[in-house]
Amino acid sequence: MMGVTMTVVEAARSALQNEMRQNPDIWVLGEDIRHGGVFGQYKGLVDEFGPDRIVDTPIAEATMVGAAVGAALLGTRPVVETRFSDFALSAIDEIVNQAAKIRYMFGGQGRVPLVVRMPSGLRRGSAAQHSQSFEAWFAHVPGLVVTAPATPSDATGLLLTALRGEDPVMHLEAKELWNISGEVAAEVAPIPFGVGKVVRSGTDLTVVTWGVALHEAVRAAQELEDRCGVSAEIIDLRTLWPWDKQLVLWSVARTRRIVVVHESVRDVGLGAEIAATVAEELHQTLRAPVRRVASPRIPVGYSAPLEDVYRVQASKIIQTVASMVGVDVAHPARMPGRVAVSDQY
Repeated sequence: MMGVTMTVVEAARSALQNEMRQNPDIWVLGEDIRHGGVFGQYKGLVDEFGPDRIVDTPIAEATMVGAAVGAALLGTRPVVETRFSDFALSAIDEIVNQAAKIRYMFGGQGRVPLVVRMPSGLRRGSAAQHSQSFEAWFAHVPGLVVTAPATPSDATGLLLTALRGEDPVMHLEAKELWNISGEVAAEVAPIPFGVGKVVRSGTDLTVVTWGVALHEAVRAAQELEDRCGVSAEIIDLRTLWPWDKQLVLWSVARTRRIVVVHESVRDVGLGAEIAATVAEELHQTLRAPVRRVASPRIPVGYSAPLEDVYRVQASKIIQTVASMVGVDVAHPARMPGRVAVSDQY
């Protein structure tokens, strides 16, 4: 069947709408969602489902998530909209000490099928309190699933899995990807958590990334191939916890180089966990040290030049990769020692 071209906003909204039609236990609560939400991700839903299932709340994130945890324990499937991921910190106790722990503390007798949608990361001119990415925080907490779709199709598939699951999901949606377009299948299958995707095959090194950084990595890989003949394999993790260790290790075992790219603070970031895992498992076969390209440990500036210091761009990825494989981007030359690839994951 032919797919349909949709934006991330449209794809995610369509997935939620279809699931709400099929399952009356799904409902949404958050600020201003009856008017469509900040990014239009709930546009028109109140007209179909009414104010009992599209519920506007006060500016009180702890109350929203606390109510959703209780409602999930009683058998419904709430979706909480936080407007910006930064605001989820006002509900950190409800997320970390309640939603994440209940299944364990009650021996599986209580489950929390909760989806917390968090518009995450940069959006031009949003400044320090509206631009943060907390994937490493939530991935650190046992009991939470963390997802980060980068395309309309994955936004649909991952959200379907979250809405049908039995555990709390922190669903991080990059704000700068809301309006990118892509093909979405007429019948989208749920994407299992913990399954990454090879977006681009390559032989010289592996780039592991997610969210908005995926698109910068793809641009960087194309330029590296065009200018220097460097072949980069790109993996989109899609799910950050659990993350697809098998796929990453399979790829790096072949390419023998890896750079992890993410638009969130580099220090103590999720990239460090991936780098450490690869170093522990494959240190004897690596041809270069594991590298990371990520954001500096600074608040996000309001002005465009300051914001760009934080932003992960293709140029930064190119510089890092060039140093790893031993090419001069300004004066490109073919690198020696190419690793042959014949098998497929």
